[in-house]
Amino acid sequence: MESAPKSSTKINKEILGIIPIFISLVLFISFISYLKNWQIDQSIATEPLSFIDFFNTGIIENKGGLLGAKIAHIFIYNGFGISSFLIVFWMFLWGINWMFEKKIISLKNFLKNIFWMTWVLLCFGLIANYTENLNISGKIGYHFFTIISNLIGLTSTILLIVFTLYLYLSIKYKITPKKIKSYLKPQKTENNKPVNIVNEKFVNISNEKIDVAQVEDKKSNKKVIKEENIELVINENNESEKSGSGVVNYDPTLDLPRYKSFKHNLLGDYGEGQVKVDEMELKANKNAIIDTLSNFKIIVENVVATVGPTVTLYEMTPGEGIRISKIKSLEDDIALSLSALGIRIIAPIPGKGTIGIEVPNKNKRIVSLSALLKTKDWEDIKEGLPIAFGRTIDNKAFIRDLTKMPHLLMAGATGQGKSVGINTILTSILHKKHPSQIKFVLVDPKKVELSIYSKIEKHYLAKLEDVEEAIITDTSKVVNTLKSLCIEMDNRYDMLKDAHARNLNDYNKKFKERKLNPAKVFNGLKHMFLPYIVLVIDEFADLIMTAGKEVETPIARLAQLARAVGIHLIIATQRPSVNVITGLIKANFPTRIAFRVSSKIDSRTILDAGGADQLIGMGDMLYSDGNKVERIQCAFVDTPDVEKVVEHIEAQQAYPHATYLPEIKAEESAFGDVNQGEKDSLFEEAARIIVTHQQGSASLLQRKLKIGYNRAGRIIDQLEASGIIGPFDGSKARQVLIPDQISLEQLLNNK
Repeated sequence: MESAPKSSTKINKEILGIIPIFISLVLFISFISYLKNWQIDQSIATEPLSFIDFFNTGIIENKGGLLGAKIAHIFIYNGFGISSFLIVFWMFLWGINWMFEKKIISLKNFLKNIFWMTWVLLCFGLIANYTENLNISGKIGYHFFTIISNLIGLTSTILLIVFTLYLYLSIKYKITPKKIKSYLKPQKTENNKPVNIVNEKFVNISNEKIDVAQVEDKKSNKKVIKEENIELVINENNESEKSGSGVVNYDPTLDLPRYKSFKHNLLGDYGEGQVKVDEMELKANKNAIIDTLSNFKIIVENVVATVGPTVTLYEMTPGEGIRISKIKSLEDDIALSLSALGIRIIAPIPGKGTIGIEVPNKNKRIVSLSALLKTKDWEDIKEGLPIAFGRTIDNKAFIRDLTKMPHLLMAGATGQGKSVGINTILTSILHKKHPSQIKFVLVDPKKVELSIYSKIEKHYLAKLEDVEEAIITDTSKVVNTLKSLCIEMDNRYDMLKDAHARNLNDYNKKFKERKLNPAKVFNGLKHMFLPYIVLVIDEFADLIMTAGKEVETPIARLAQLARAVGIHLIIATQRPSVNVITGLIKANFPTRIAFRVSSKIDSRTILDAGGADQLIGMGDMLYSDGNKVERIQCAFVDTPDVEKVVEHIEAQQAYPHATYLPEIKAEESAFGDVNQGEKDSLFEEAARIIVTHQQGSASLLQRKLKIGYNRAGRIIDQLEASGIIGPFDGSKARQVLIPDQISLEQLLNNK
């Protein structure tokens, strides 16, 4: 009668033991998977858990599922970092204790593990403080180290870590300096041949007849000698190991190792762009086209309809002897018979012996950018600057690489989708590229279109050092920025020349493989990883009207030469007139996009072909690569979506400041001629600032004297003429020729 309770107690303990063992194994799998996939799952893991998450979680890479990803994030990132594995280990041993009634963990062992937990947290907190990787220490470990280091100082904290380890080892394992020395000191055998001590056993490595098992590693040219539990590795060539091909390639993304791109589900879902075929509508349009053409004695055959998100293409074969020009002239008649907003006739369709008539659908579909970003075509692209423009008439994702365009001209009437198109381009590139791989120079004369991107200045934007706002709106600053980009282009060509590289990809490949010396100085330059630079001008017409040739000339020069060094241009305008889109601009922008325009003349100005006047608006556009014109429905991304993207980027680790473009030469900066007889009233004060800081730059004077760029530039020129600073030298700061304030005062008094 008394045995039953004991049996029941034993079963309860086994059950209690299984639970922590199961939980510890699940946590172990989740933790391991988190360390591998935390960047992919972070956006989901950091969000509060809600009931709807169990039905729509997106892509979870963690092997522990949604719950495993969230718990791992709590333990590792917000908790104890890698030390969390100790908690899992303890839980597993406690389960073994209960299940098998064995005291694997005692109170003494538990206190010892608490010591190790504290010590490891402090060590990992030190590492995380320098690597800025909270997955190593977790927030608890990071703050624990911060508190201790603030309390006793960094040096004392490091000494505390070392001496507590030594104290523990000396007490537990009797490891003393004398014993360590005995392990490291070479011993002598009876015949005075050197030996190494391994596990307190002697192995004579000079004796060829040594009585041990020898295993040769031919790949590493090493010999591994084993005797019982002894293992000794000998380099047969007596040389230190060389890394050779084992050198780790330079990775620019490690500048911001925790940066993570946004996921497509951050953007609004406006539909897949998939269309529903209305057979009655297709049949009615087909009959109307055939009847209209037959009224003018034009016979067509084999009419095939391809339904797209916005328009339907009716492709047909004309009868023998039919002149294509006659079909083209019936554009308005066909539009009248179809009661359509506007149709476009493609005669002939390139590469086919057919003609096409594009007819707007009665029920149009929005093409969502978020839907394009989750397609396999988009995920497979790894190189270049891919842009998810939208979908074609046959509903295929239309994705192109900006580096192969290599520049893009966009035009269209107000309200036809141009601004959305620019946001689509920028959002696409932001989705694919790390901040170290690309920098944007944003020009927005209207001051409202691109201002939303100012929040990502420290991540993705480039500007002149002395310009306060990264989004350039002032025309004079635009001119200086364009000239600075030309200097950057010339500098990059010098770097490619020294590296014997033909283009940016070849150069960066050599730099990543550490074939270029970043310490080498040539022409005032040093080798470095070069990101792409994309110049975006939202309203080109305004710049042309106010600056004219000052803007057109550097843009044309950049368009002609900058492709090879990774500088690409995107310019947009709502005034596609010949005095804005000049012949010089068109010649250097083979890739063009036209949204709806008001006249055939404007269409020909943009595309050298008609058709843009027949578009229906709302993102309906024509894309020309110089060979053929394709009709695309532009992907839609709303302004709140862009705000979410920039806020996602802004919340992450960033560079200290925006990327600075080279300082432009004084003679190119519109500072005016230097008149030494009329020095600036701030000349002497500026000279003292320059000598004190030993830095000759206009931006320094701007900050210290609170003056504008032009005035600072004139003072810089006067300082150069007075022999206080040296001449302009590319991207390098000007040399300060006066060593101290005493020498400066003597110079000023003599002057």
